[in-house]
Formats: sequence, structure tokens, C-alpha cells
Amino acid sequence: VQLQASGGGLVQAGGSLRLSCAASEPTFRNYNMGWFRQAPGKEREFVAVIRWAGGITDYADSVKGRFTISRDDTKNIVYLQMNSLKPEDTAVYYCAAEDGGSWFPFRQDEYDFWGQGTQVTVSS
Repeated sequence: VQLQASGGGLVQAGGSLRLSCAASEPTFRNYNMGWFRQAPGKEREFVAVIRWAGGITDYADSVKGRFTISRDDTKNIVYLQMNSLKPEDTAVYYCAAEDGGSWFPFRQDEYDFWGQGTQVTVSS
């Protein structure tokens, strides 16, 4: 599975961005999809996940109420809508795919495929 993330950029605090992750896999609908991020000098961390069946979602506490993950299985795309952005959201954001073996994959090592990352910079 090849994943292509896009939509990053520079935004002021309080602004919004929508990230997209396009998948090459025709059975995309069978994959759990996640977003992770890595800030400078920090380890990569979980942001959000959406299950392959039913679209159940979960989020890191730091983004709950501000970020929304969604998917369009007809287009093989997963989105991350980011609102009320804060400077601490500045990071490289990665999308990832897990082949459905995990109920709710939160850990990086559960994921099978990764996109190349897209930079999000939030200015104060």
C-alpha cells in the first residue's frame, strides 16, 4: 500500500487545515487508518485513528474536540480536519495503514504502511 499525505502548510494559531492521505490500495476500506505526528526533538506520537468497519474514531487527548478524522472509501482517502490549531500542533504529520488485524491500533508498531509526512507549522 502506498500512502501519499498532503495538505500541510503554515497557519496562524486558531486557524484550520485539512490533511489528506490518498491510498493506492483498492481494498483500502479494509484498513484501519491512523494519523501520527512528530514535532522537532520529540518522538512520533499518535493523533487519531479510524476503524475500517463503521468508521469508529478515537483521538489523542491533546487534539480531542479540535481534530476530526474521516474517510472516503470510494476515493481511498482519509482526512484529518484540524481546527483551533495551536503552536504546539507544529509537527510533521504522517498517515498510516493497518491491515485490520488490530481492533483499535494506537501504537506505531501496529501499523503496516506509512506515508511520507506533511509539515504543519502553526505560528503564534
